[in-house]
Amino acid sequence: MSDNTQDTDDATNPVAELRARCEQLEREIVLVKQQAESGIVKAHLQAEASRAGMIDLDGLKMLDISHITVSDGGEVLGANALMEKVRKEKPWLFGKPSTSAPGGAPPSRPPRQKMATEMTDAEYQSAREAILRFRP
Repeated sequence: MSDNTQDTDDATNPVAELRARCEQLEREIVLVKQQAESGIVKAHLQAEASRAGMIDLDGLKMLDISHITVSDGGEVLGANALMEKVRKEKPWLFGKPSTSAPGGAPPSRPPRQKMATEMTDAEYQSAREAILRFRP
């Protein structure tokens, strides 16, 4: 009879180990999901703060982000409302609102000819020959 109980203990022991491992993995999955959602919320808030004209993004550390959620589709809900609320309550954190592009395009300059001092010997010879060809 003791042989049967030993066989049963050996059979349930791996099952118990697998259950414990499964529970541990489920806890880790929940933790990773929370960390990922937290990262998504922080990134979205930084983008919203930049668009709203927040001068220093360290101001985001003062915000209560507990009401901001991430939908199943990955959309961040409540960030726009929070930014509007902060903009009204703490206007000193904000400057002039920026456009969608962080910087403007560089000013256009008309093309200029290369100076002889900027040319290599081969470029200089080629340019000189081209000028002499068109001379009458």
